Amino acid sequence: MAASFQFDLVSPERLLVSEEVESVVIPGAEGEMTILANHAPVMTTVKPGVVTVTTASGSTERYCVFGGFADILPTGCTLLAESAVAVGSIDRNDLAKRMQNAREDLADAKDATTRQKAQEYLDHLSTLEAAI
Repeated sequence: MAASFQFDLVSPERLLVSEEVESVVIPGAEGEMTILANHAPVMTTVKPGVVTVTTASGSTERYCVFGGFADILPTGCTLLAESAVAVGSIDRNDLAKRMQNAREDLADAKDATTRQKAQEYLDHLSTLEAAI
């Protein structure tokens, strides 16, 4: 049995997870990160994607996050999400609305930087849609 650590997943609406876990896979800005107990301290931004949590009891839970950041310490990990929901309760209509808004933002972009950010966000949402 792997060592466990405290994991908290917090969105502005509520605390989704606060428990001892064996591992957490986070969609970090630079790519997916697997967090285990005694991880080196890191702070990273989180892109839209799926967070996979393996609890201390061995069960696996998945959550959709729409950006945020994670604070990782040897004793635990706190992920502060802009928005988050359990994969099992994802509202596909909400995801479709987010994608439509992202398409509109892309079409309305006035400069290359804004256009690039809108395209990246739309790409993340498309990846998320494919993952669920």
